[in-house]
Amino acid sequence: MSRNRMPRGGNRVSSRHARRELGPSQRQLRVGEMLRHALAQILSRSDIHDLEGVSVTITQVKPSPDMRYATVYCAPLGGENADAVIAALNRHKGFLRGQMGHMISTKFTPDLRFVEDQSFAEAEKIENLLKSPEVQRDLAHTDEPEESDEP
Repeated sequence: MSRNRMPRGGNRVSSRHARRELGPSQRQLRVGEMLRHALAQILSRSDIHDLEGVSVTITQVKPSPDMRYATVYCAPLGGENADAVIAALNRHKGFLRGQMGHMISTKFTPDLRFVEDQSFAEAEKIENLLKSPEVQRDLAHTDEPEESDEP
């Protein structure tokens, strides 16, 4: 056996696992953006009775590697009644998928799963932490030049 060949059962990482570690492919990102735009158009012009008077922001759509499923991250404008809005979207996902199938040109229209986007709440939490008196005190303390013990 030559030295350049890897023996069977070696420590090679399969390409499927390597792709998972690298993140979404360029195709997944492109299809996700196309799905996000289509859903935003459908929600802006459709009359879903459970969502009357509620504006929904679709922040991100992450399709699975095989493009059969898509996780839709969304939040109601203002963040109020998020659980009720997400539940209504999940109830009407069949209707939304059908409408989306007429708008996009992919081999399969992905099955949708709506989840609440927590990134806005997380950003607000971090901002509040950075504005807290303890952090401000520590930041002010580190800005002062330190005195060295050496003569």
